[in-house]
Amino acid sequence: MKERSTRLGTEEIKKLLISLSLPATIGMIVNALYNIIDTIFVGRGVGTLAIGALTIAFPIQMLIMAFALAIGVGAAAAVSINLGKGDTERADKVAGNSFLSAIVVGAMISILGLIFISPILTFFGATPEILPYAKDYISVIFIGTMFYAFSVSSNNLIRAEGNAKVAMLSMVIGTGLNIPLDYIFIFIFNMGIKGAAIATIISQFSSFIFVMTYLYSGKSLLKIKLHHLKPDISILKEIFAVGSAAFARQIAGSIVAIILNKSLSIYGTNLDIAILGTVNKITMFLYMPLFGVVQGMQPIVGFNYGAKKMDRVKETVKLSLMATTVIAIGGFLFSQIFSTPIMSAFSKEPEFIQNGADILRVVVLMVPVIGIQVVGSTLFQSIGKAMPSLILSLLRQVIFFIPLVIILPKYIGISGIWKSFPVADFGATVITAILMINEMKKLTMEQEKYAVE
Repeated sequence: MKERSTRLGTEEIKKLLISLSLPATIGMIVNALYNIIDTIFVGRGVGTLAIGALTIAFPIQMLIMAFALAIGVGAAAAVSINLGKGDTERADKVAGNSFLSAIVVGAMISILGLIFISPILTFFGATPEILPYAKDYISVIFIGTMFYAFSVSSNNLIRAEGNAKVAMLSMVIGTGLNIPLDYIFIFIFNMGIKGAAIATIISQFSSFIFVMTYLYSGKSLLKIKLHHLKPDISILKEIFAVGSAAFARQIAGSIVAIILNKSLSIYGTNLDIAILGTVNKITMFLYMPLFGVVQGMQPIVGFNYGAKKMDRVKETVKLSLMATTVIAIGGFLFSQIFSTPIMSAFSKEPEFIQNGADILRVVVLMVPVIGIQVVGSTLFQSIGKAMPSLILSLLRQVIFFIPLVIILPKYIGISGIWKSFPVADFGATVITAILMINEMKKLTMEQEKYAVE
């Protein structure tokens, strides 16, 4: 197990990045594939109004994910840096405090969500026709929030210690189980959208059990004891400071989804809301391999930054940029060429298929350069620079996208909503590239400084 940590600072970067990124990428693709199949089952088994309900539930699930990622990403960065320094006791304390945070936050979300379910769904954009479906779905999801938050945050810790395969297995177990359960509950038990939600929380609980089994099997580098669960204010501040970027990114996504839902209720129809939800699932599938790459990148960059091996940090960033760009171009071409067959998988309605295909082509226009955004944000997050990472996370969705999606429809109608996606991507990519180039220069200066010393 010591060797697993040490290899982060010694093994060839290309080989190391592949070994850490590939399992994460597989896990992320499987997870995204589940989201797509789940939507197909709901669309085919219940109808487009049910897809609309998933669209309304999406920002709420992003909100839950935001808290889980804030804890997991912040703790993972701290664990990587402390392992790089050789301070295993502090790494264990970070992990213990992340456990406690996930449990408390998950329980609070469950309780508040169930109490205020109707006003929450209305606020998030549910129309009277969609509301009953959304309520059936999200009420079940709230019940499993604690297990989900714990699994997501702990998966980041497992990747931080260099064991990407176990993190991948956790995701594959959850999503792999979810797909057949979806079919059983929707088509065999005829439970509709509530059946899809029940399948989801059963799968999340299975991932939770797997993660707990691994962490206390003796195979993990982290040895979390009872005293490590004691709240440490300095550690909690570190976790949430670094994790704030991931939190902001997810919260921004949730806010954007609310604004989109509200805008579509003004300029569009229930069908447009269903198309939005479907396009979101497709683009998520395109982005997941990119996130898989940077999840492999994160522990390498964090460890070597802590060990003052700046040449390895720079090489990791460059290889990650190359990988994400190639993958993004492939995803862009696929979605442009096969947009109509893709949309037809979700519904038999001709209007849904045609409109959805046209919208998908517009939304993904800037996907080929999206890797710059993903790698840039992860770089600052991995080296513990919370503020630049936070700014980059807010660039696309808050600083650019929200004003665009509010202003453009007033002048060019509903098409302004869809065109806001590529315009925001372009602006955010340019600024991210500038900040990342500047940071790479700083890393070169630090490398030269350490070489002299």
